[in-house]
Amino acid sequence: MPVFNQSRSYIIRLLFVLAFVIISAQLFNLQILSSEYEIKAQQNALLKKTIYPARGIIFDRKNKPLVKNTLMYDLMVTPSEVKGVDTVSLCQLLDIDTSEFNRRIIEAIVKNGGNRNQAAPFEELLTPERYARLEENMWRFGSGFFLQERPVRTYPFDVGAHFLGYIGEVDSGMIARSGGFYQPGDYVGRTGLENVYEKVLMGQRGLQVLVKDNKGRVKGRYANGQMDEPAIAGQSLHTYLDAELQQLAEKLLKNKIGAIVAIDPKTGGILAMASGPTISPNNLTGANFKKSYSKLVLDVSRPLLNRAIKGQYPPGSTYKPVGALIALDEGVITAQTGIGCTGAYYGCNKVVKCTEHWQGHSKDLKTSIAWSCNSFFSMAFRATVDNPRIGNVKDGYEKWKEYVNAFGYGHQLGVDLPSEDKGYVADTAFYNKRYNGYWNSCTNVSLGIGQGELSVTPLQIANVMSIIANKGYYYIPHFVQSIEDKQADDTLLSKYKVRHKIPVHISDTLYNIVMEGMHEVTTVGTASSIPKIPGIDICAKTGTAENKIVLDGKVVQLKDHSVFGCFAPMQDPKIAVAVIVENGGFGADWAGPMAYLMVEKYLTDSLRADRKADADRISNSNLMPSYLPRVQFKEDSVRGRYYFNLTKDSSYIKKFLHKADFLPVERDTLPSPSKQKTAIKKNDLVEPDKQLLANKKTVTTR
Repeated sequence: MPVFNQSRSYIIRLLFVLAFVIISAQLFNLQILSSEYEIKAQQNALLKKTIYPARGIIFDRKNKPLVKNTLMYDLMVTPSEVKGVDTVSLCQLLDIDTSEFNRRIIEAIVKNGGNRNQAAPFEELLTPERYARLEENMWRFGSGFFLQERPVRTYPFDVGAHFLGYIGEVDSGMIARSGGFYQPGDYVGRTGLENVYEKVLMGQRGLQVLVKDNKGRVKGRYANGQMDEPAIAGQSLHTYLDAELQQLAEKLLKNKIGAIVAIDPKTGGILAMASGPTISPNNLTGANFKKSYSKLVLDVSRPLLNRAIKGQYPPGSTYKPVGALIALDEGVITAQTGIGCTGAYYGCNKVVKCTEHWQGHSKDLKTSIAWSCNSFFSMAFRATVDNPRIGNVKDGYEKWKEYVNAFGYGHQLGVDLPSEDKGYVADTAFYNKRYNGYWNSCTNVSLGIGQGELSVTPLQIANVMSIIANKGYYYIPHFVQSIEDKQADDTLLSKYKVRHKIPVHISDTLYNIVMEGMHEVTTVGTASSIPKIPGIDICAKTGTAENKIVLDGKVVQLKDHSVFGCFAPMQDPKIAVAVIVENGGFGADWAGPMAYLMVEKYLTDSLRADRKADADRISNSNLMPSYLPRVQFKEDSVRGRYYFNLTKDSSYIKKFLHKADFLPVERDTLPSPSKQKTAIKKNDLVEPDKQLLANKKTVTTR
């Protein structure tokens, strides 16, 4: 054979050998080293379903469940598996069109960071009817879609929305902040106790591996479930809350703006916390969540706001026991100190009016507390701030502020809820700036009656009542008494077991003097008209605050706020209560009777027949401000105009163009057969006022 042909033969053989080696190496890589095809095979043959754990149950003090779980279903989609799907049938079952179908597929891919092989919710929390229709038709949609169980919250007593909170799906920001701990489709506590105790309540996800046939139908568990990982339920919370007391609180606040807080002074345990307008927690769970939440967010009465911890009000005359203790401790008054009051305090250029005019209502400290004499407490405040033993007025004011802060005003108490407000107590820098350094005790004399540059939350008022009841100490107000399977000294709850002595040393003798005055409030004073509870002595303080708003550029007079703080029994306090009812009049008109009902229900575990009737009367009384429909109309019309300008869709503004030419605005009064209405002319579309809800100036308290 010629040399040339031999060389060509060797080259051809070498190429064949080389090709064989390459093919063998690739086969070895694909079959032995690489898992790519194994993964694809598993994706075709196996379905990995996340098993979501049941969240921990939240119990009241009698082990009644306030929150528990029920099962609903999500329709899940794996985008890479959506092939040959009967899109028309699916869209009909879900009441969507094909463009919405495509949008949801894209959204599922985005949720998973571009991973098309990972399942994501296509439609969450299916209604029972929709779930039933889908379940019998799932065979039409191949392996790309499947139904997945989802434990959701339900509320047997239908109470506690403001403090229990709600859960919602994690967003991309939460996933990123968790370092991947959370995954698309996970639900977390967004507000309330659900949020604060998320890591306790959430539990641990499980995994179920199922076998599919060549048509994507589930045939059973893979390897008899040996690769399954069971979900671990969350731990339960046991609280101090009383479900029936909470029901009563929310019943009393029906059709009212305000708050009720009840605390056990001996532990700081919160027995009840309600905020008005009240809302049903069952509207913030399941398939109706989005619709209900959107409606509540746009409501100008702000029903989602927990006014118990975020409503800031002047304490009014509920401050006066604190003012008395400060003045007694500083030695500027005694139990026998009195003042001649004929209906006003004239010690400053601006007159401070007093509700009482009769002689003797301010003859001494206890009587002044009982009848809430503004003249007496204006004098006591000035004597405290002007105390020559301390120094000048600015030093005296800082000393007064130190006392007030010690009683819990002006800072967060640390309740186990997110977003607690701290209230406000002005400092000397505020007055120096406002008055260029020239001010004295007359400048802020209204602080002596709980007005002026002082705002507190209802929770803070209840805590002050606890401090007085305990004669100088308190526990941080909190809901959770214990956590399932946790030790008593668990660090999560340890701070709530610490007894806090307020950092001012007021003697028990001085507390007893003030407590006697607070008891006289209920026997002969401003709250004596409230029906007594047999065998129970109550210490209380009424409060009233005049309020105004600016509406359509005009100052509108509204009904006074009704404020009340109390604790009982006097000899061995077991409950402290604070109640605020906006537009409720004097403290003894609405807030006081509501507080008495709370005390009676808790201490006797029932209400007498006449008290049940009074509870019904209060519940059926509507004290919602009459200006709210006007404000709601303005807010809605401005929003409609915004979306009309954005989309040119006239449906956004059509309903506002055909409203009546007049909308009534009236002065809020207590319920009566008729009300005088003043009509305010409006344009077809109104513009918002910059100071629409500017807060009022408080004038008198009681």
